[in-house]
Amino acid sequence: MIKIFPKLSLTLALILSLNLSSPVQGADRRPIKPLPKDKCPVCGMFVAKYPDWLSAIVYKDGSYAVFDGVKDMMKYYHHLKKYNPSKRHTDIDYIQVNDYYRLAPIDGLKAYYIIGSNIYGPMGKELIPFEKKEDAEEFMVDHVGKALLRFQEITPEVLKGLD
Repeated sequence: MIKIFPKLSLTLALILSLNLSSPVQGADRRPIKPLPKDKCPVCGMFVAKYPDWLSAIVYKDGSYAVFDGVKDMMKYYHHLKKYNPSKRHTDIDYIQVNDYYRLAPIDGLKAYYIIGSNIYGPMGKELIPFEKKEDAEEFMVDHVGKALLRFQEITPEVLKGLD
């Protein structure tokens, strides 16, 4: 086929490589900005009042849940059946948190989180997110943080220690 249709083979190879190299999901990831009426499904607070602490779980169908802090987002994530019985973890497209220093949205699955610091969020003790490990380590020293965690290490037991 290559000798008979070299241009077709080249075109097909190019199309396949482009499709395989760019992710299908999340190609249109835009930062979530809560509406004034959006409430945290865990605590009921109006999220727009706390933009610096915003976190969100965005589903593949375009729907989302917004939170007034990472702690409530993680409670929701770990108890998804309780808070949103129609959704599953496999329905999640991406997770957004705000980097504490930059106040900019970052990938919640890749973030570094500090617990036990002297900085409190809208709901008290909070997980403080950072995009860069160095920033998280600096914050930990400056604000008496107890531990640096990755997303997978934030368990329901860790969350109980924040309440």
